Amino acid sequence: MTIQIPRGTQDILPGVVEKWQFIEGKAKEICNKYQYREIRTPIFENTELFLRGVGDTTDIVQKEMYSFHDRGGRNITLRPEGTASVVRSFAENKMFGNPTQPVKLYYLGPMFRYERPQAGRYRQFVQFGVEALGSMDPAIDAEVISLAMDLYKSLGLKKLRLVINSLGDNESRNAHRTALINHFEPRIDEFCGDCQKRLEKNPLRILDCKKDRDHELMKSAPSILEFLNEDSKQYFEKVKQYLSEMDIDFIVDPTLVRGLDYYNHTAFEIMSEAEGFGAITTLCGGGRYNGLVEEMGGPDTPGIGFALSMERLISALEAEGINIDSKYAADCYIIALGDEARDYSVSLLQKLRQAGFSSDRDYLNRKLKAQFKAAERLGAKFAIILGDEELQTGKITVKNLDNGEQSVMSLHNFIDEFSKQCR
Repeated sequence: MTIQIPRGTQDILPGVVEKWQFIEGKAKEICNKYQYREIRTPIFENTELFLRGVGDTTDIVQKEMYSFHDRGGRNITLRPEGTASVVRSFAENKMFGNPTQPVKLYYLGPMFRYERPQAGRYRQFVQFGVEALGSMDPAIDAEVISLAMDLYKSLGLKKLRLVINSLGDNESRNAHRTALINHFEPRIDEFCGDCQKRLEKNPLRILDCKKDRDHELMKSAPSILEFLNEDSKQYFEKVKQYLSEMDIDFIVDPTLVRGLDYYNHTAFEIMSEAEGFGAITTLCGGGRYNGLVEEMGGPDTPGIGFALSMERLISALEAEGINIDSKYAADCYIIALGDEARDYSVSLLQKLRQAGFSSDRDYLNRKLKAQFKAAERLGAKFAIILGDEELQTGKITVKNLDNGEQSVMSLHNFIDEFSKQCR
């Protein structure tokens, strides 16, 4: 019986994984410029964390979590997103007491959701995200959005659309909530079962329903922007002002509703407008979540962040025809001919590696021509040629595989001589 990979997962093979490493490196580089530091949280957490931190009316909690009981009878869930874990760690480790505030963090790692697999969407996927905790300054909202845009643009993406909205503070949301209930309640039986359950718990989530998105009441639903109080209006105006001053184009979409329960004030999504990208255009989503730290047992602490799927980022690069060089070239390849030369090449290879050269040698006892072919496949810059005769005379030949030039070096001080001439 052949054992195959589970549905909704993927193997990232050599030749492709280098693209991932480049993108991950770029993300870390940009986070360093913005002074965001990495945090690593467990891949599994107590299920209660996501019930409280993500919201029990969300599709993630209701339909998509991988949950199980461990041998101790504890209810455990593979993390479906990163924010709840980061906020839990922030509260548990009392990072709110750090002298440097706000606390600016980023994470990168696998997440798990039981979804229908499709292009760019997997049941195990890699998520990159940032969280800024401890500031209620609208400038930090603009900074978080700017960081996301900078990452996409640094990779060459051009066909991007930033959409923003305000969900307002608690007073504004409560007024909007009442208006939504009054709007949908008379005809709620025309909506799906999920929407009917959400009517009282979180009517804002009805606007995010994919099944009923074409219902006429969706188009006429009251906009949150109509219910923003003065403080919320001023906050949103400041965010827009800062984005404009940073030359970041955006569109205000009053219908934008993030899929998690904890958002308030700023919400945003970045979408790909590349032709052929697919029906699901969202690349990145985020927003402000004041109150979530308190929900996790910490003090009242404002926060804002975003998360993006690495798989969808790669799909966007492919849709725009942007190629990331995934060649993993070697500096040199030892071609050894003869038993003594092959034996000597083992220690020589180790010395090259210790001197900082990416190096390899033949392990299949191949002929001269086949060893040269192997060097070319590795993209080696130099072939180091050693035979039994050269070993006796204390000489070694180095061939530049780019231009074909050859030079003979002393075997006695080869590493020093090669380092000087070939770096």
